[in-house]
Amino acid sequence: MSSIWAIILAAGESKRMRFPKMLLPFRGTTIIEQVIENAINSQVDETLVVLGAEKDEIQKAIGNWPVKHCYNENYKEGMLSSVKCGFRFLPRHFDAALVFPGDQPMIMPEVIDMVITAFRYSGKGIVVPVFNGKRGHPLLISHKYQEDITLLDPEKGLKSLARKYYGDVLEVEAGTADILKDIDTEEDYRDELRNI
Repeated sequence: MSSIWAIILAAGESKRMRFPKMLLPFRGTTIIEQVIENAINSQVDETLVVLGAEKDEIQKAIGNWPVKHCYNENYKEGMLSSVKCGFRFLPRHFDAALVFPGDQPMIMPEVIDMVITAFRYSGKGIVVPVFNGKRGHPLLISHKYQEDITLLDPEKGLKSLARKYYGDVLEVEAGTADILKDIDTEEDYRDELRNI
């Protein structure tokens, strides 16, 4: 069955925090659970969480959510390794997948739906939300690029896909800076708590 997947990247080591940031409290739940909730409350059909560092703790925290998960044994190699892990896990037939960093719980379902709708009506294979000309997340990638992703150079990252196929990229104005903000440091976390 054709479908839209969310790939949530939750494999990082949280090196700049003194605690696994995915498990930090956020809006009455945890950061990772808020990202999952936002995806589930959108037009996304299936949700996949890519695990790595702190695998057991995160898996326990998300155990009651209707999500699938895969384990990225190469998580120390960086974000692209988790993207590749996620795309390898996807079924043979799907329409597209949206890539979500697990530390962006501020991205609301309305923004996710805007990206999905743009994909469905534009015919473009890569859709990216922007704010003030800056590209953010979630990045939507058509199934036709699944093999390309597995071959991407770790030195160049996921952005190299959009550069290679620039004619197939659609930018969608999100109307919010939340698509640009992630929680990397304790200061980032405190700032977002103040904004709730």
